[in-house]
Amino acid sequence: MWGMLGSICTSVPLSGGLLLGLFLAGAVGSTMHCVPMCGGFVLGQVADRVARLPAAQLCEWRRMRSGALVPYHLGRLTTYAGLGAALGASPWLGAASPVLLLVGAVLFAMHAVRRLVPGAQRLLPALERAPAGWTRLVGWLAGRVRGDGYLVGVALGFLPCGFLYAALVTAAAGGSPVLGALGMLAFGLGTVPILMVVGVAGHAVGRRWQHNVTIAAPVVMLLNSVLLVALALHT
Repeated sequence: MWGMLGSICTSVPLSGGLLLGLFLAGAVGSTMHCVPMCGGFVLGQVADRVARLPAAQLCEWRRMRSGALVPYHLGRLTTYAGLGAALGASPWLGAASPVLLLVGAVLFAMHAVRRLVPGAQRLLPALERAPAGWTRLVGWLAGRVRGDGYLVGVALGFLPCGFLYAALVTAAAGGSPVLGALGMLAFGLGTVPILMVVGVAGHAVGRRWQHNVTIAAPVVMLLNSVLLVALALHT
């Protein structure tokens, strides 16, 4: 009994640090990464939804509601949570928690260094590439469910993304499907605000907010890497 309690208490710092680190990574990293990569998808869906509204129903509230794209974001969160749970359920990955935390720290640090160091983008891989067939398949699925924001979000959640890979590696270090799912939910929730700003206010306003936040974002990403290293040494 005491051994079980000790194990739970020992895992608390890992769980809390993991969730906090992933949420901060999503919040600050989304300004550097998600706006350029996903902003087009967001604006395309907003335009499609607004075009479907009857002219008599066009008002500021409906425009903002359409721009928030809540079903789309719920779809993304569903995919992220499912991937996190699947990786967290692997006993092999759970046994390698310290290594995974270190890998996650390196990947997040790479994103920060690519922003902070001139010329680093040519030296460090972006990790965005995936088999062309996979990207086409995701695009085809998203096209098939066009009009259903939730399913579009589910499909686009599988798009190849180096930033997402770093979060998945980190979430897998939790060693359980619940913590893996919660970790990816925390990461996904961190990415929502800036994409909602883009959807509601447009790319121009989103980029102004992005400019202000991205000044500090690489530094926060590096601090997040330090947190993951500390968690790896603690486990």
